[in-house]
Amino acid sequence: MVVAAALPLVAEYGAAVTTSQIARAAGIGEATIFRAFKDKDEVLDACVAEAVGTDHVLRELATISLDEPLDVRLTEAAEALRAYMERMGTVVGALHASGHLRPGRGGPDNREGRDGRDGRDEGRDGQHGAGPPPDARAQSFLALRDGVVELIEPDRDAWRLSPEKVATAFLGLLFTRLHTPAPGAEAPLSPDELIAVLLHGSLKHPGSDL
Repeated sequence: MVVAAALPLVAEYGAAVTTSQIARAAGIGEATIFRAFKDKDEVLDACVAEAVGTDHVLRELATISLDEPLDVRLTEAAEALRAYMERMGTVVGALHASGHLRPGRGGPDNREGRDGRDGRDEGRDGQHGAGPPPDARAQSFLALRDGVVELIEPDRDAWRLSPEKVATAFLGLLFTRLHTPAPGAEAPLSPDELIAVLLHGSLKHPGSDL
C-alpha cells in the first residue's frame, strides 16, 4: 500500500517527496510508514525494487489469451511491456536526477554501507545505487523473454528462428523504441510497425533480391 501510493509521487518529485505526502496518498498516518520502513530511503529503495521488478508485467503477459491471433498477442504484450518500461524509467530517472541514485553503486539490494562496511544502508557518499546489479538485470530480461516465449510458443512451427530468439528480437525492438530520438531523427516505430517488422520484415516484397 505504501509503495503503491509512493510510486507516482516518486515519479513526480524524485527524492524530494516527503513521507507526509506518501502517507496522505496512502490514506494512513505518517507514523505507520515507519512501522514498515526504517526511513524514507528504505521507502525509495522499495519503490525502485517495485518499478524494476517483473512480477506485475509477467502476470499481465500471462493473462493474454493464447487463442488470440499472433499479432494481437504481440500488440497486447507490447503495450504491457511499454507501460512497465516507462514506469521503470520514470521512477529510476526521477530518483537519479534528484540525487538518490548514482550509477556504479549497485542497486537497493547491493550497495555499500554508510561506513563502507555493509550493504544495508547508503553508499559512502550518501547516495544509493542506480538500479539492480547486472545479474539482476540479466535475470529480469530472461524472465521477460520467457514470458514472451510462452505467448508465441503456439506458433513455433511458423518461425524460422527459435521462439527464444524471436522473443529476444521483439524485446530488442521494443527497448529501442523507448529511447528518446535525437533531434531531427525519425520517430520510433509504432507498436503496429514494430510487430509488422518482426513478423514480415521491412522489404516491400519479401523474398526478392532487392
